[in-house]
Amino acid sequence: MVVENYKEVLENVKKAALKAGRDPKDITVLAVSKTKPNEMIEELYNEGVREFGENYVQELATKMETLPKDIQWHMIGHLQRNKIKYIIENVKMIHSVDSLRLAKAISDEAVKRGVNMDILLEVNVALEENKFGFKVEEVEEALKEIAKLPNICVKGLMTSAPYVSNAEENRQYFKRLNKLLVDINDKNIDNVCMSVLSMGMTNDYLVAIEEGATHVRVGTAIFGERNYNK
Repeated sequence: MVVENYKEVLENVKKAALKAGRDPKDITVLAVSKTKPNEMIEELYNEGVREFGENYVQELATKMETLPKDIQWHMIGHLQRNKIKYIIENVKMIHSVDSLRLAKAISDEAVKRGVNMDILLEVNVALEENKFGFKVEEVEEALKEIAKLPNICVKGLMTSAPYVSNAEENRQYFKRLNKLLVDINDKNIDNVCMSVLSMGMTNDYLVAIEEGATHVRVGTAIFGERNYNK
């Protein structure tokens, strides 16, 4: 079932991309596997899927130890500074850098381990109180500071839009994040050339693609509803 769901998501991505005049190959689907067992991940892995997203450090660290080493893991959930060390050598990208302090801590750990870390700045475009992230107007100044830090590279921006029943309601936030990325790139800040827009989840990823998403984070549409009581 998981494989069929994934293929259906890919087909939807293709349609949304073509509708927006984009190449479907420019969009990465992250299979968000939080709370899901290794067996389900392995089903997708056996079909050639390698890009997975996880929200929790402890769960991610456990899966990294037990699943194939060529999986490209993306840390998409809130990251505490004291937990960076558990994942930094094994994740492809950290999507959820929501403060200058966190960026500095990632840089310090990356230097210590001798690795380079790709990151995205999380932007709270909708100004939701229960969400982390920079405000839109804070991003440029933060970026200028973060771009000076060693061993990390800001690849782009990420947002988690509000949970809505009508995906169209979130179009404004995706559009604004895309505009922010374009505007910042136009300013030619030293060491800043961003190309990644991580936005859109199960309920709104098609709208996000129409507004320029390069990475969509899809969990429920692939793995089914989550059981948080386990």
